[in-house]
Amino acid sequence: MSPLAWRLSASKPPLPDATATTGTTPRGVAGEQAAARWVCQMFGRVAPRYDLLNHLLSFNLDKRWRALLIARVAPLLARPGARVLDLCCGTGDVLLAMWQRSAPNASLMGADFSHPMLVEAKRKIAARNFHRPVLEADALMLPLGSASLDLVTIAFGFRNLANYQAGLQELLRVLKPGGLAAILEFSQPTRPVIAGPYRFFSRFLLPRIGGLISGVPEAYSYLPESIQKFPGAEDLARQMRQAGFSSVGFERLTGGIVALHVAAK
Repeated sequence: MSPLAWRLSASKPPLPDATATTGTTPRGVAGEQAAARWVCQMFGRVAPRYDLLNHLLSFNLDKRWRALLIARVAPLLARPGARVLDLCCGTGDVLLAMWQRSAPNASLMGADFSHPMLVEAKRKIAARNFHRPVLEADALMLPLGSASLDLVTIAFGFRNLANYQAGLQELLRVLKPGGLAAILEFSQPTRPVIAGPYRFFSRFLLPRIGGLISGVPEAYSYLPESIQKFPGAEDLARQMRQAGFSSVGFERLTGGIVALHVAAK
């Protein structure tokens, strides 16, 4: 299944929706700080089986989605001296892929708030002799200077932030003028032939398979629930424009299961 055509949204953004989801909302958890703690602990528990389940539950499509993300930002990666952050880097797959496409003197780093995930990332990085820093950091309060980065990528992590607007504002803060943010995230299928089977799989099969293999059933109940609550592609593009990004474009992948947003500061 090939990606749909690239879309650039240039229309005037509507007024903010007061009822819109402000951030991740795990079942039975109230408040941004509690939600962030729950998500961090959940990822820590699934870290040892995270890569296996990503590939298994996506039928290896996650590799194709990440490859497309890298292809879209490759011109910036090839820029001499580019400063790049893979935020919510997890076990480091995107960071390692960017390293292979980047200029020799580019500065690459990863950041995640889950220590067990970073342990897995450091193990993979060391095995490939890739000597780049990974930071244990909150995506809403990055320990980086303002206007210090040319590119920030986030693959399947933005949905888990406790406050989406605060996350977008932090991306804007650390990006240089003209810098890019690329967000690869689950979305809502737009093709009826895909939407029905996808809903059945995500609601009934994914939680059972993921829970059985990971030993953390609540993590794979959270996954489809968080996708269902997450803004659709058009709404996320609107939120990015409201946050201050320009040239906000998005691309639906695999019938809308995933969307890739790219925007400039």
